[in-house]
Amino acid sequence: MIGSIVKVTIDRPLGSRHPNHDDIIYPINYGYIEGIIAPDGEEQDAYVLGVDTAVKEFTGKIIAIIHRYNDVEEKWVVAPVGTDFSDEEIAKQVHFQEQYFDYVIKR
Repeated sequence: MIGSIVKVTIDRPLGSRHPNHDDIIYPINYGYIEGIIAPDGEEQDAYVLGVDTAVKEFTGKIIAIIHRYNDVEEKWVVAPVGTDFSDEEIAKQVHFQEQYFDYVIKR
């Protein structure tokens, strides 16, 4: 999957609050890949990095996969074509949500 171009439908835009946890505010755009079902039975979730405004959808390249050891699902990391982020940069940007999980960033 890494290197694939995907369209992310954003259902939690930058600056929005988590639907179940008011204390979590999304510092990045977050959404799902329509038509790809993840192991949790829902559409595949994706973080969008490198976009500094709230958007409704985004087409970009999968640059990494966040594999959670203590959860059934993985999160895809999508960025504009031609950009990349180090593992440290990815971890910093997704910390708001991934801090609750034991995970590794796969390339």
